[in-house]
Amino acid sequence: MPLVFKELSMTRYDFTTQPNRLDQNTMKWHEAESNPELLELWVADMDFLPVPEIRDAVINYAETHIFGYPYPSEELYQSIINWEKNQHGYVVEKESIVLIEGVVPAISTAIQAFTKEGDAVLINTPVYPPFARSVRLNNRQLIENSLVKVNGHFEIDFEQLERDIVDNEVKLYVFCSPHNPGGRVWTKEELTKVADLCQKHGVLLVSDEIHQDLALYGNKHISMNTISDAYKDFTLVLSSATKTFNIAGTKNSFTIIENEDLRKAFKQKQLANNQHEIPTIGLITTQAALTYGKPWLEELKTVFETNIDLLTKELSEKTNIKVMKPEGTYLVWLDFSAYDQDHNELGRLLKEEAKVVLNDGITFGSEGEKHFRFNVATPTTVVAEGVKRLVSVFGN
Repeated sequence: MPLVFKELSMTRYDFTTQPNRLDQNTMKWHEAESNPELLELWVADMDFLPVPEIRDAVINYAETHIFGYPYPSEELYQSIINWEKNQHGYVVEKESIVLIEGVVPAISTAIQAFTKEGDAVLINTPVYPPFARSVRLNNRQLIENSLVKVNGHFEIDFEQLERDIVDNEVKLYVFCSPHNPGGRVWTKEELTKVADLCQKHGVLLVSDEIHQDLALYGNKHISMNTISDAYKDFTLVLSSATKTFNIAGTKNSFTIIENEDLRKAFKQKQLANNQHEIPTIGLITTQAALTYGKPWLEELKTVFETNIDLLTKELSEKTNIKVMKPEGTYLVWLDFSAYDQDHNELGRLLKEEAKVVLNDGITFGSEGEKHFRFNVATPTTVVAEGVKRLVSVFGN
């Protein structure tokens, strides 16, 4: 479908205005509607004005189209192909791309398509909560491989990982790259070790790369299938424009499955679940984002780095909160272990005393006890206010 845009007078994007999101059925700010003192810094949803070209594409569609059943355009597929090639050096054919409404539905579809009830599915914890939920709700055996803190960031204990795979006869491994909540942008060497273990032990690898565009501080995301052609036989790469361009509510993602047999099985299960239709708005926003969004993204990442640096400096100097400075994403893992209060009391202090809402670390796994996740995807003044509130309650 053709995309039409208004002429833009701006030469620079606005990352300083905080949009009013109250009374708009916005999940992130729902609690603040009844308690306006709360500062919402939790779920992975940005508080910035939208990319102008995405907004204009939606307006144009609303003004010129009937809201019937859509189909994906060739331009949409080409925008995905171009983005993967230009941004990540991943040369993808259209036939390998399977559209599905979200990365989480894609994870569940893969679990259903390639394992049976009771089979072992492995994840690294702490990790994005829907990983564990998807395994459990599909009646698979959840195997949690704990990440280890080394020099202020998470690393994988590969000896333990192999033991976990072998001892539990793991069939499928859901891997988070870049990592949420730790912000690791895994190195080529680490990714190679992950894939080689899967290849050695016959494990299907599902690589969630939804944060692929948000590598920071000179770090570079490496897509799993760009390392070796051999990995394409057992790896599904999941990604989307939704996190990069804050369009999660429009519902569209893509799964890259180069192995034809795996792709056929995935699509068959997707059809069985009636997950093969993508909302029109998701098709429109994805195409616009990947076609026109690069300049906005480049400015956005400088804002993230400014906000992360501010958060890290202030909390490190003025509190006993340990900050795991991310190499990518706009999500920061905070460690409150130095405080005497238990996890629940820390949560109470955050919400009732600091008036700040962060993600509860326990939801990411048992390793998240006395941890909380801070979202810096908001104007710098808002991050500064959030930090000020944390210091007022947890300051030295």
